[in-house]
Amino acid sequence: MTRPTMEDVATRAGVSRALVSLVMRGSPKVSDHRRRAVLTAAAELGYQPHAMARSLASRTSSIVGVLVSDLHNTFFADVVEGMDAAAAAAGLELILTTGHRNPARERDALHSLLGFRPGGTVLLSPVLPAAAIRQAAERCPVVLVSRTSSAPTVDTVNDDGESGVALAVDHLVALGHRRIVHLDGGAAFTAPPRRKGYLAAMDRHGLEPMVIPSEHTDAAGGAAVRRLLKLFSPGDFPTALVCGNDFAAVGAMSALEEAGLSVPQDVSVVGYDNSSLAALRHIALTTIDQPRLEIGRLAVAALVERLRAERTRPVRRRVPPALVVRATTAPPSH
Repeated sequence: MTRPTMEDVATRAGVSRALVSLVMRGSPKVSDHRRRAVLTAAAELGYQPHAMARSLASRTSSIVGVLVSDLHNTFFADVVEGMDAAAAAAGLELILTTGHRNPARERDALHSLLGFRPGGTVLLSPVLPAAAIRQAAERCPVVLVSRTSSAPTVDTVNDDGESGVALAVDHLVALGHRRIVHLDGGAAFTAPPRRKGYLAAMDRHGLEPMVIPSEHTDAAGGAAVRRLLKLFSPGDFPTALVCGNDFAAVGAMSALEEAGLSVPQDVSVVGYDNSSLAALRHIALTTIDQPRLEIGRLAVAALVERLRAERTRPVRRRVPPALVVRATTAPPSH
């Protein structure tokens, strides 16, 4: 079936194409009577204005390009949900793509997004080189989520990873744990502040730290636990793990159970993000909450400020994390 055009709407409403264009742009120059006629005709035909064509014609754009680094991570889905609500309220539309955490593929994906001439772009934890991000910011406003930047043309929205992991360590210490290991996020941009928070909290409590390199995946979490099993005997195995994110925590829990260790009776586990995965009843993961919907809302708000020329200086928004206690932490049994 052929997609209805603006000309089809004009014919059905008995008006000119130019008037239909004015209505679709929300122009106040159209009478209520003609506006209703055009909107009724558009509804009857199932016509929807083409966002890219509209932006090219008006030299402005209601499109927001979104590059999601990892489609498997439900954290990003929640952030996009927050963005979508804020974008709709601002009259903006989201276009999503991904580069699968591959720098070359992310560069291609970003190039495709910029081809739509978006009003702005949000990059969710990209692995792109900083130079590519700065170049994109020369073409439209750019907001980075879960990654920092010193570029004056780039805004950022992050949680406070240092204090977030400190909350996890403090919780475990309050339960009586002393042998607490951190499975870090490896090369992820969120890993250094979380690792720093762990080390500082362990030092504050007078405890010996131990960091096991890992990644933000369930496979990496499982591999890190299997490495620990080779390093420790059952009698001196760590009593608690602070994981880089929820996915790594779930992988760690699976590997612990395969080794005959029970969570939390033998080993307590804390994740990070408070993703929808963590809240599942059969997982019930104690974790650190990032306000994901709020992060998405703040990212769009930063773009809107740029689009409305309300500021030119960069913003560095940082949202506070919070501890969510569920069923995977308990006092140590030995």
